[in-house]
Amino acid sequence: MNMIKSNTIGLITFILIIMELVIGFGTLALVNVPRALFPTTAFKIYISKLSNKIGDLTVYGLKLIMLMMHGDKIKVIDSQEYDLNEWYMAMSNHQSWADIFILLVVANHKLPLLKFFMKKELAWIPFVFLANKTLNMPFVNRHSKKELERNPNLRLKDYKNTLKSCKRFQRAPSTIFSYAEGTRLTEEKYTRQESPYKNLLIPRIGGMATALSAMPNINTLVDFSLVYKSKERGAWSFLKGEMNDVKVLINKHPIPENLKNRNYSNDEEYRNNFKIWIEEIWQEKDKEIEKLKS
Repeated sequence: MNMIKSNTIGLITFILIIMELVIGFGTLALVNVPRALFPTTAFKIYISKLSNKIGDLTVYGLKLIMLMMHGDKIKVIDSQEYDLNEWYMAMSNHQSWADIFILLVVANHKLPLLKFFMKKELAWIPFVFLANKTLNMPFVNRHSKKELERNPNLRLKDYKNTLKSCKRFQRAPSTIFSYAEGTRLTEEKYTRQESPYKNLLIPRIGGMATALSAMPNINTLVDFSLVYKSKERGAWSFLKGEMNDVKVLINKHPIPENLKNRNYSNDEEYRNNFKIWIEEIWQEKDKEIEKLKS
């Protein structure tokens, strides 16, 4: 009986989320059609602000669905203030497909709409493609250290693509979001990396450092730490509500002045300094996650 109930909850949740996304992105698609017809700067800024508002309303709908189907078991630990008229950079540990929904719901109307860096391989998914086109969520390529060593031009190419996307972010207050680990945490990946952290993979900072190069008006990094009570990590487990008990710790970090207005593609000193800064945050984050698990 419990299995039937949980699977029914999962199915209904899935249907409601799909309906909400279809309505939200359908509206966004219609709103963005005139942008190509009237390509003036003022009109693009207006459409970007309107798109962000529609995005926020869509996320609020997702929040109501999760509350209705899963209850209110997300514990947010955050005593800080934010300004919806500012631009932010954000990052989080990455454990599950569900993280995106948790983060969107937690940040809704607290921070400007989260704009995720998305893997280019996911462009075939309709909602991901529409997010790129209507909300300016950029596609990125994930290159290994060996690939960059073999072809250093890959870093320059990615840098230019990110710069192009970040120019569109300037149209309306946004929160540029990146999973610093670059992938979901699994035992296999953790072992393969020989990570020095107890609860995290090694951070990869290229996307964030490049975005900061393009947007010197960002003064604050917002760091989310997610800890699920359940050991389940699958999409279906999330839809069934088996991952609804989660703690989210949010910390703000002022961005050092020496990390602003620098060029990630050709400034090795900047890359090293940014790496050291994130690793210091990562060490403290690892300790905080350990405390949240208790």
